[in-house]
Amino acid sequence: HPPPSTYNTRRSCSTMKTTAFLCSLIVAGASAFSTGSLSSFTGARVSSVTEPAAAPRTTAGSSTIRMMRHRKRLAKLGKPADQRKALLRALTTEIIRHGRIKTTAVRAKAVRKHVDHMIQLGKRGDLHARRQALAWIYDKDLVHSLFEAAPERYAEREGGYTRVLRTMPRQGDNAKMAVIELV
Repeated sequence: HPPPSTYNTRRSCSTMKTTAFLCSLIVAGASAFSTGSLSSFTGARVSSVTEPAAAPRTTAGSSTIRMMRHRKRLAKLGKPADQRKALLRALTTEIIRHGRIKTTAVRAKAVRKHVDHMIQLGKRGDLHARRQALAWIYDKDLVHSLFEAAPERYAEREGGYTRVLRTMPRQGDNAKMAVIELV
């Protein structure tokens, strides 16, 4: 057996840890059911059962509720932001001009969103939509022809204006290739 002084020290440490743990459970449980406590999920006050549910309060000094960005990742395409934007604008312009282009599969999937958005703007046809399309597409005459043709061509379709077809890998580096075309 250990000496009595060591035994008492070990016993008192474990007793103190147990007491601290139980006290933290009691405090946490009590604060979860109190009427004026803060919710750990939203940071807003938790109202009691008798009060109607209120919108989260924000004051000048407090922050707003922020959601997590799960599955919001975009394809970086191996380029900095300015070069990536220029590439997507150029691909969008060429798809609308030619109707079909051959590119890598990742680029085709990345540009699909922008082409669909430009066609949606063309279907809308108002001045603000035209200015938004002019800000993205490089060719001004192409924007005007898009706004003339898109409402008739895609009148019954509510999205999905492009199709990505996988093709054979590229000869030099075996990159996955695809053809993206207007439907």
